[in-house]
Amino acid sequence: MNENNETLLDTRPTSDVELVAELHRAAEAATSAIGQRIIGQRSVVEHLLIALFSKGHALFVGVPGLAKTLLIQTLAEVLDLSFNRIQFTPDLMPSDVTGTDVLEQDSTTGRRSFRFVRGPIFTNLLLADEINRTPPKTQAALLQAMQELQVTASGATHALSPPFHVFATQNPIEQEGTYPLPEAQLDRFMFMLDVGYPSAKDEIEIVRSTTGEEKPQPKKVLSPERILALQGLVRRIPAPENVVDYAVRLSRATRPETASELLDAASAARIKEYASFGAGPRASQYLVLGAKARAALAGRPVPELSDVKAIAIPVLAHRVVPHFRAEAANIKPADLVRTVIEGVKP
Repeated sequence: MNENNETLLDTRPTSDVELVAELHRAAEAATSAIGQRIIGQRSVVEHLLIALFSKGHALFVGVPGLAKTLLIQTLAEVLDLSFNRIQFTPDLMPSDVTGTDVLEQDSTTGRRSFRFVRGPIFTNLLLADEINRTPPKTQAALLQAMQELQVTASGATHALSPPFHVFATQNPIEQEGTYPLPEAQLDRFMFMLDVGYPSAKDEIEIVRSTTGEEKPQPKKVLSPERILALQGLVRRIPAPENVVDYAVRLSRATRPETASELLDAASAARIKEYASFGAGPRASQYLVLGAKARAALAGRPVPELSDVKAIAIPVLAHRVVPHFRAEAANIKPADLVRTVIEGVKP
């Protein structure tokens, strides 16, 4: 492990109880280290860590200049993960993401052969910057990697080394010349996170910290090997039946065809009128996984209903497809999810 790593995280616990304690300490240390460079955005940092330890991917939506790139790069440094950034543009090709075969000639024998040159997707943490600026064909190059941890190029399959996570960004204000992500690809992202403007107090601190002396590099608090062990822990954490039931009921309540089974008449009518499609089973899975990770990050060995509720909007909102009537009434998917959260009793 890197000599800069926190020694308290280097004890190699064996039991799951000890691993929960380690994950809690790691989360606190990582949040503190990230906070040395990123002012505010604590909720975004928390969701980043939840996604990472759940083996999930995240999509960030926010205007330029909110330090989204810096945040993800800092997370990679703190967790000792390899990091690559791809600026998605209209002329980006799938091979620019996955890699390509190049023809080489042996200088001694004159023999020619193809060699696969790995693309930037071969990393631990991939930042797909402005992912909606590239055509669907290139966007789709990420699908197999996000779901199966492998890449197929020129008929050959190449495995990606875990941990592997895609954190993508979208600019919500410049929509000309963009290619909205299809629902199938949106569904691969565990979270869609809205990154808002900082408070006045935080913005003053941001200006002070970025116009003065450069701050030292943040300390590394985990290694990729320990991250894999802690990701395995999250999977092993037991989910109580009421937590699983609540997660499933939230997802089903977003679907127009089943909303009336779970909501009062007024709420169900609102979902039926303004939602074309609701969240699928993957949303229920992510609600439970995210609840487990959130509990473990807080040092709790068992998730609670409040953990599911806390991540419901970033898990569900981008999976709810609004009807044109919703757009006409300026009703956002997140508004419909709030209706579901208020209507489904824990």
